[in-house]
Parts: sequence; C-alpha cells; structure tokens
Amino acid sequence: MMTKFEIEEKIVAMLKTVYDPEIPVNVYDLGLIYKIDVTDDFNVSIDMTLTAPNCPAADFIMEDIRQKIESIDGVASATINLVFEPEWDKDMMSEEAKLELGFL
Repeated sequence: MMTKFEIEEKIVAMLKTVYDPEIPVNVYDLGLIYKIDVTDDFNVSIDMTLTAPNCPAADFIMEDIRQKIESIDGVASATINLVFEPEWDKDMMSEEAKLELGFL
C-alpha cells in the first residue's frame, strides 16, 4: 500500500504528461494546478485553473487529467475542480516553462 506522499508524487508525475493542446508545456509546470488533496481512502481532489476562462480545450484537459489520475495504482477516484481564483498569471509558471515559452 502506498503512502499519501507516494500517491501525490505519482499524481505530479502524471500531471506533467497533460498538455494544453495550444501550449507546449504541461499543466503542472504552467502553474495551472493549485491544489492536490489525497484523502485517507485515496480519493483525489485537484483544484486547477486555465490560462484563459474561455479555453476551448477545458473539457478535454480536465477529462485527460481525471482519466490519468484514476489510472494510478491506489487512487480510488479523482475529482477535478475548475477554479478561477486566484486568476492565473504567467508568474505561476515554473522556470522551465518560462524558458520554453520565451519569458526568460
């Protein structure tokens, strides 16, 4: 049985495989993931945002995340919550993402 910490590490690794079709950087490094919560019974809740509220790929991205998180061994279920507070800003990106997108 994995610990919550090990599950969280696997979730982060899995999130780094999810991309916005219009941006060549994963959702984690873009800073779109605000919170990852793993309960004692391994139900996962993720708060995330989008680079723009009217993102045409929102449903695709959220479903991709949900399916990938639920495919992790030990995860019981995944709920993806879309939030717009705080508003996303390019300063939330990792250094790697900023470099990739030419912000550095």
